[in-house]
Amino acid sequence: MRLEPIANPGLARTTLPPALALLATFGVAAVLALVAGGNPALVFGEIVKGAVGSKFALLETLNRATPLIFTGLAVSVAFRAKLWNIGAEAQLYAGAVVTAVLGTGALPWAAPALLPVLALAAICAGALVLLVPALLKTRFGVDEVVTTLLFNFIFLLFVSYLLDGPLKDPMGMGWPKSARLVAEARLPRIVDGLRLHWGFALALICAAAVWVIDTRTTLGFEMRAVGQNAEAARFAGIPVTAVILKTALLSGGLAALAGYSEVAGLKGALTLDLSPGFGYTGIVVAMLAMLHPLGVIVAALFVAAIFVGADAMSRNIGVPTYIADIMLATALLLMVLAILLTRFRVRRD
Repeated sequence: MRLEPIANPGLARTTLPPALALLATFGVAAVLALVAGGNPALVFGEIVKGAVGSKFALLETLNRATPLIFTGLAVSVAFRAKLWNIGAEAQLYAGAVVTAVLGTGALPWAAPALLPVLALAAICAGALVLLVPALLKTRFGVDEVVTTLLFNFIFLLFVSYLLDGPLKDPMGMGWPKSARLVAEARLPRIVDGLRLHWGFALALICAAAVWVIDTRTTLGFEMRAVGQNAEAARFAGIPVTAVILKTALLSGGLAALAGYSEVAGLKGALTLDLSPGFGYTGIVVAMLAMLHPLGVIVAALFVAAIFVGADAMSRNIGVPTYIADIMLATALLLMVLAILLTRFRVRRD
């Protein structure tokens, strides 16, 4: 048995395997629902109802999707250039830390000036965090999977130190959290009285911008070329090292915007549990989107709907919310296989 590359896969070849992967994911979830003592149709119905069944549920789904769009974009940009960024969690917290430091009164400016400055500072922080593994990769050949993954743990410990030390809120009654951001540093709500904020609109703008970069700019062409064959790209005169470093800066900056939006738009302060794994879930989002920047929006909404809907479903009918985690893990594994089958066919020697 061997894998044979497909030169020009048709529409059916590129769409059928991913569609079957999603159907198989729901099939696995249905079996798990039965094992848990639930009716699969009722479980899926409650998930849909809990995710989009009301105005509040829909806006909560959009709210949950916001950081996933940022981290999904960060992963898709990096993976397309074969820069295996597993450290979006660290980059997210880098953006959150900078937002908390500058947004609690360090810059006494009005909101129109302060908000873009905070966003830019967060982007720079996240970009620098990923730049270090990228430099280690290009200069010394260090595997970025290891370095970016370890940065997640290092940065979480660093944030823990900050929240128990320099950034600890003196009015927080001993809880490890930063002081609250000033009103001028908070992203306004899209709908008054509900939690959805303008970070969601920023995420959509970033997805459109990444699509333009990917399809309409020289950098996008160079990133795709390096990802497909770095040696061939180098032979053609593309500066591979420079492209990888630029990719790292873009990817890290996008992930950091997730931390910025969570602190400035939702939480209002930095906490150690700011992210329940948005950086890691961004990998699932990017793979479900097949690394397409506009597909990231759809994938992030899908993943967010599963999480939000599963919470509501568990409260209503008692089926554990872990079914959502298993669904996403299964979807990731099957989607990786589906992507492989869109590019290769199995031949028997």
